[in-house]
Amino acid sequence: MITLQKNTLALGESAQRKLLPQFEKIDEVAFYNSSKVLSAFQKYRVSEGHLGTTTGYGYDDRGRDDLERIYADVFGAEDALVRIGFVNGTHAIGTALFGALRPGDTLICAMGLPYDTMIQVIGINEPLPGSLAEWGVGCQVVPMSGRGPDLPAIAAACREVKSGAVLIQRSRGYADRISLSCEEIGEMCAVIREANPDLKIVVDNCYGEFVEKTEPTQHGADLIVGSLIKNPGGGIAPGGAYLAGTHELIERAATRMTVAGIGRECGATNGVNRAFYQGFFMAPHVVAQALKTAHFCAAVMQEMGFTVDPKPLDDRHDIIQTIAFGKPEPLLQFCRGIQSGSPVDSYVTPEPWAMPGYDNDVVMAAGAFIQGASIELSCDAPMREPYTCYLQGGITYESGKLGILLAAEMIQGNQNL
Repeated sequence: MITLQKNTLALGESAQRKLLPQFEKIDEVAFYNSSKVLSAFQKYRVSEGHLGTTTGYGYDDRGRDDLERIYADVFGAEDALVRIGFVNGTHAIGTALFGALRPGDTLICAMGLPYDTMIQVIGINEPLPGSLAEWGVGCQVVPMSGRGPDLPAIAAACREVKSGAVLIQRSRGYADRISLSCEEIGEMCAVIREANPDLKIVVDNCYGEFVEKTEPTQHGADLIVGSLIKNPGGGIAPGGAYLAGTHELIERAATRMTVAGIGRECGATNGVNRAFYQGFFMAPHVVAQALKTAHFCAAVMQEMGFTVDPKPLDDRHDIIQTIAFGKPEPLLQFCRGIQSGSPVDSYVTPEPWAMPGYDNDVVMAAGAFIQGASIELSCDAPMREPYTCYLQGGITYESGKLGILLAAEMIQGNQNL
């Protein structure tokens, strides 16, 4: 039995009472999205036969093919690609961009510099082997206006290029910016279409699936991409990623994922169909649990005097919660508290390390059933000012709440030394 101090429990109960109106909104969205998913499962007559496996080439995998139709249906897209072969979200986004772009095209990053790992995929600082830059694709980064998109600057950038694509990052990444609502993404899409209707619009949808009742594909995006060890995997999918969008771009991405002439026709599922189906079915509920955990974290950490974004009662467009600690010690204590509240590796002490793809040392807390699954309670932070931690996940609100309270105690205990 985990024992918490009385003052910690009181802090938690006070925070939770303030959040009840937000929790009601979250439950309403989860009910709506669960209805969408269930309807799609019934439409495609999901049966035990869909949950089996294929090996080798993976020809005629009914479960794989119908799951992609279900993703397209739920996300309001023409087509989808859902595969275990994607090693992470960055791999899937890179595949989407290589499908949407050709040598001589320009990629416009509409929300400032993209997430750290994507900088290398694009080749913004140097044309690394295998990057878009090495392939002859240019890049133009449009700075943000404050913490949000600069629509006039985006329009001007789009008018200047002949062909290419626009990348919109929905979540904040390691930057002081807002996460985008689907409505805001729709406004961006409208501006891009008016400025240059030939540009493809690709949205990095990681951390945003099922947070709202719609997805960016229903607001003008040509392609959305996300990782299955985040929202849509429901904490059950063991890996992989998805793309959803126009049939043309899905087909082009599929030939990048494999090779020309094979595309999506091959790809054994090797036993993951059951987890993929069950995870997607669970996803609206699990995302709701993660959102409640994020609201709770914001309320507790704000009460302790730290700067949080979003605020406890703000509406959210992704599952990420940031806490600016101002100095390294409380940041490290918070991460260690989250780790101590994990079901796996709770005894491990997180330490900063030089993580591949990042410019600064990164500290991470993640005691997850699926390695690196950020739909499970986890947090990470680059060790640089203002020492901001990025928390996400929580497959149950109860376990998420325990993790936050243990982190609060860890910080308080260190301050009292």
